[in-house]
Formats: sequence, structure tokens, C-alpha cells
Amino acid sequence: MKRFLSLIAVCLLFACKSQQTPSYPTGLLAQKAMVVSAREEASQIGRDIMQRGGNAFDAMIATEMALAVAYPYAGNLGGGGFMVYRTADGKTGALDYREKAPLAATKNMFLDENGNIIPGKNTEGALAVAVPGTIAGIFEVHKKFGSLPMAEILKPVIALADKGIVVTKHDESHLNSAHTALVKMNGESSVYAKNFVAGDIIKNPALAETLRLIATNGRDEFYDGETGKILVAYLQAKGGLMTMKDLQQYEAVWRNPVQFTYKDLNVISMSPPSSGGICLGQIMKMVEMYDLNGFGFNSDGYIQVLVEAERRSYADRSFYLGDPDFVAIPEKQLLDTTYLKSRMGDFTFAKATKSEKIQRGYINPLESNETTHYSIVDQFGNAVSATTTLNGGFGSKLYCAELGFFLNSEMDDFSAKPGQANSYGLTGGTANTIEPGKRMLSSLTPTIVEKNGKLFMVVGSPGGSTIITSVLQTILNVYEFGMAMQVAVDAPRFHHQWLPDEINYEPGAIGPNTMQVLTRKGYKFNDKRMPIIGKVDAILVLPDGRLQGGADYRGDDTAAGF
Repeated sequence: MKRFLSLIAVCLLFACKSQQTPSYPTGLLAQKAMVVSAREEASQIGRDIMQRGGNAFDAMIATEMALAVAYPYAGNLGGGGFMVYRTADGKTGALDYREKAPLAATKNMFLDENGNIIPGKNTEGALAVAVPGTIAGIFEVHKKFGSLPMAEILKPVIALADKGIVVTKHDESHLNSAHTALVKMNGESSVYAKNFVAGDIIKNPALAETLRLIATNGRDEFYDGETGKILVAYLQAKGGLMTMKDLQQYEAVWRNPVQFTYKDLNVISMSPPSSGGICLGQIMKMVEMYDLNGFGFNSDGYIQVLVEAERRSYADRSFYLGDPDFVAIPEKQLLDTTYLKSRMGDFTFAKATKSEKIQRGYINPLESNETTHYSIVDQFGNAVSATTTLNGGFGSKLYCAELGFFLNSEMDDFSAKPGQANSYGLTGGTANTIEPGKRMLSSLTPTIVEKNGKLFMVVGSPGGSTIITSVLQTILNVYEFGMAMQVAVDAPRFHHQWLPDEINYEPGAIGPNTMQVLTRKGYKFNDKRMPIIGKVDAILVLPDGRLQGGADYRGDDTAAGF
């Protein structure tokens, strides 16, 4: 009964919200295959690839590249990301195509003579740019799983770049917000430095030509060919560190995903250098011992348990996580049930735990803002969850006009100064300091969930430090509160990340009575820092095998299927 009442409350909440309402209140239904991504054009291109006989991995490549055209705010050739997959026969894996620090990078490259971070140096401009991994990632996927020729997969993407995309209201807002920085970095004649309004068309013939060269010449066009040479020359002229050797040495890496259980669910998520899988696992296993459904959706008890688990996990994140090729990460101990019970041992419902009193947990030393996510399930039963990023909106704000794409600002995701927060408010430690060739810690959390040994959910989100908690709450919304996929995605969210010691929340996420109860217990709230928390794109497999999509109403996100 409580589960039913929670669902009714959420539905009533959305009926009263002033923001755009979703097109499919319970999620788009498809019989065989589905793509859910940040843009309609990308979802449709991915779906069409599968309708032509391609699999989820072919659709992954097409969707990823279509987002580079249709969603330059985060979609990219100049960034990187992570992919988690599950094949139809139940095999799982993960691909790390995260960016890497240039070989000339140094630990203190963003500090002044007094050891303080120079504002903006690690977030805008050429020094903020890390070695991109996206193109290496799609070719690695194609080599292992692709079923259609790369040229065929990229053909509709190239056509989209030539034809142009229609500016949406969200695009208009993004471009207007970044206008000053885009003009500063690229000049007033740059393609994206104009004053766009919704309904305008943006064509990108330079990107179309870059994609044609990549389709013809393969991976080496980007990492050892003319495209790479143009990119390096452009960045060096802007004061960047990247060289052809950096590009030539870059490799995407297949990794073992993080796997853990939550009741009768098996959760498969991204491993380091993403912190997503470990933090998601820690939080879910810390809250597993509590009756979340009994508390009720977004009740004071529910919020309190999640917040306390989140603050402890993010404290561990700060100390232990980084690039596994550079630091030893005690993954088994961090996800150990006994350890996690001890982490919650000092929690009491009577009052809030102060973050200043929470440090990383102690374990045996023998044993890491704008992004975009897409979820895919194909007609063969394969599933892909992929999250890719430029870091901030439009990355470093540098747009290489000759090649047609923006460059990332991922150097900001390192701990430029251990103990000091980055642009997402995340406090880093020495495990994530800058080193040549190192991958920076991430919060990206592409995730696949099994139930009773069968594919159950594909989920992920953008949102910087809020990615982990957005994925967490979406899974719990479905599993604990019985929500349909679209309702679970659109339900208002809250977030805590250890430091700063405050609960961020969306409008409607926390009722006034609940806030009063939690305030009396010592919890602090901030409704201004994060008016939107995450933009989840997810797919739920229903008991009859149909696919139910959840495309977040907070953006232009769209589900497409057949």
C-alpha cells in the first residue's frame, strides 16, 4: 500500500509542476529495441541502425557520434567516456575511453608561486585540454562487437552534420550562457559564437568532413593522421601541451566492471578511473539494511539514510580513488559488507552526522558539469550503457573550426591541489593528482542492472558529482517504490556529496514538513546550487519482455524504439 501511495504522490507532484511535462507519462514502450539519449536526432539514428540489422554496439557508435553533431554542449569527438555492456548471453564488460593528461603535464601546472590554484586555468583554454579518447573508444567497440561497416554507421551522422540541427530552447539557453566565453576563446566569427534562438539551424560542414575522413581512414586519421596534426597544431598555437606523441600513445582500455548485489538485483557499473561504480555500490549496500519502502518516497527517514550513506561514500572517494594504472585501489574492501556496516555504525536517526567529523574509512592497505548519457537495448538482447563528457558545458570552450568540434576541459577533474574542491565542489586527494599520461577521476556511472539473472534496467546520467546519486535514486524509484521508468526518471531528486555539508535538492523533492524535521536534526539545505540534478536516460525491461523508456524531461532527451 505504501508503494502505491508513493507512486500516486509522485504522479500528483508532476501534475502540479510548472516545468515541461514528459510526452510519455509512463515511458515509451517498444517491442524489440530502444535508444534513449539527450537528443531526438541521436536516438533516432541509433534506432535506425538497429532497424537495418545493426546491434547495440553499432547503435552505440552511431548515437555517440550523432550526439557530437546534435549536442555539442556535451557530445563530442574532443572528449571521452565510459561504456558498460551486457551481451545477450549474459557476458559483461566495460570500456574506459577516458581522456589522459598530456605527457608534458605536471603536478603543479595550475598553481601560482604561492601554491594556490589560478582561477580558470584548469577549466578554460588549451591547458585544460586532456588527450581525447572518444574516437579510440568507438573503434575499440567496433573492433570487438561491430556488425556493420563503420562507413555505413557514420553515414547518417555525416548527413546530419551537413543538413544541420534545429536549435532547441535548451540549446538557446546553453549557447547564451556560454556566449561570452565562446567569443573570448574563438572570436566573434566562430560558428557557435552567434546569438542563436530556438528554431535556428546550425550546420557543421567541417565536422562532416572530419567524420568522412575518419570513416575512410579509420582510427589513425584522428590519432596519427592529418586530423591529429591539425588538432595538435591548433592546441599548441593556443598554448596547449598536447603533442602527436600523446595522440599516438593513446589507447582505450577494456576493464572489469564493478559488480555488486542489492537484495535480488545484480548491479554492473563502471570501474575506476570512474568513481561511479564503487560509490554507487557503497551507497546501495549501506542502505540495503534499511526498509526504504517502509519509510516512503522522499520521506525524512528515506532522505536521512541516503544522505548519510552518500556523505561516507564521497569521503572514501576523495581519499582512495584515482587511475588504477597509477594507484592501488582497494575495491574489494571498499565494497565489503562488514566495512560498510562499520561506516554506518555511528549513524543515528536522532541527528545529522557532521561532514567535518567524517573522514575516509580505514581499511587494510593490501588490498577515482556537463556530460551526456545514452542507454541502448537491441533486438538481440544486447545492452549498452555509455556516458561521455567534455567536462564543463562546451568543455574548454575551445572550438577547432577547421575540424568542427569542441575540446574537453578534463584537466579540471584532477586534484590540482589536494584538499581543494574542483568546479563541481568535489574535494580531491593525492590519489588523483596530475601525472603525465594519467586518467583523471570521474563520476560517470553507466550502469546495467540484472534481476533474477535477466536484464532489468539500463541507466545513467550526466551531472558531474550528482551523477552517482541520480543513478542511485532512479534505480531505487523503480525497485523500491514500483515506479514506471519515466516516472522514476522524472521524480525530483536530492544530493549530498560529503563536502560541502549540505543537501541540494530540486523543486518538489523535499516537502516543507520533511524539511522541518530534518532541519531540527541538524541537516542543512541548499536549493540554489543545483536547480537541476542529473538528466537520466534509462530503459526498463518489463516482465513480458517489452522495453519501457525513460527520457528525462529536464532536457531535450528522447526515447526511440521499434
